[in-house]
Amino acid sequence: MAINTGNATELLQTQVAKVLTKPLEAQSVFLASGPVIYDTAGPLRLPSLGGPITDPGWTGEGETIPTRDVDFGDVSLLPSTMKSVKVITKMSEEIVRQAVVSLETAVRQRLVTDVASKIDTQFFGASGDGVETPRGLFSWLGTQTVAAAGGLTYDVLLAAWSKALSANVNMGSLKFVVTPREFVTLKGLKDGDGRYLAQPDPTLDSVYRAFGIPIVVTPRIPDTTGGTPTGRAALVDFSQVAVARDLAPSVKILNELYAGTGEVGIRVQARYDVAPVNPSAVVKITGITIPAA
Repeated sequence: MAINTGNATELLQTQVAKVLTKPLEAQSVFLASGPVIYDTAGPLRLPSLGGPITDPGWTGEGETIPTRDVDFGDVSLLPSTMKSVKVITKMSEEIVRQAVVSLETAVRQRLVTDVASKIDTQFFGASGDGVETPRGLFSWLGTQTVAAAGGLTYDVLLAAWSKALSANVNMGSLKFVVTPREFVTLKGLKDGDGRYLAQPDPTLDSVYRAFGIPIVVTPRIPDTTGGTPTGRAALVDFSQVAVARDLAPSVKILNELYAGTGEVGIRVQARYDVAPVNPSAVVKITGITIPAA
């Protein structure tokens, strides 16, 4: 069913999935990096291995198999107190009538851009309490840390990789996450023969790798605050990061609210939460010196 201002007040869930949910997975840098996404109608609890794995031992034929308790923890996502991403976007009726693309396409482009920006800013951030707002990557507890104590170099990335390898990571899901500023710094580093160390993946357009690990570039990673701010980066096994997504996001066409100005409002409400299932599979790189402007 096509979307237009005459026949749609609130979009059906199938329309919301087409207009917002699925395109958002592709446009949001965080969601596109490969976290495990769970659709849920309410609070979600995921089991996590809370302690060291108990040695199962060797048991001979006919011998009693020993019983061992395993310490499981849990990760709680999307509590009832979690706030929603809410935005109202206005479009003039002239644009709606004269657009060379359908209203559905226009709605999708506008909403996906707005919501993806909000989600990436929060999920890659250093704020949030996990109660009313999602904790950002740089506020997650229990993660590992590498101090750069200078500019971001391949030695620092290698140190982060070394720590990640000790955390039972999935090598195929590891990704370096850096800002455009740090990426340009890495891209400019050369070996002794003058060749750039960061090489593009010949099988994927616009994908660069370090030690075979993809480099994800996003401007949503915040610098620290204070008198001498420093930069941040991270190495993340996204297969051990969980995202909870509300089963019932809503998109509503507001025909009357802005009638006096000849505009149509589009309101979106969606709830998301994020947390690492295995925090030690996340290595934060801190203390990166910011080059002088």
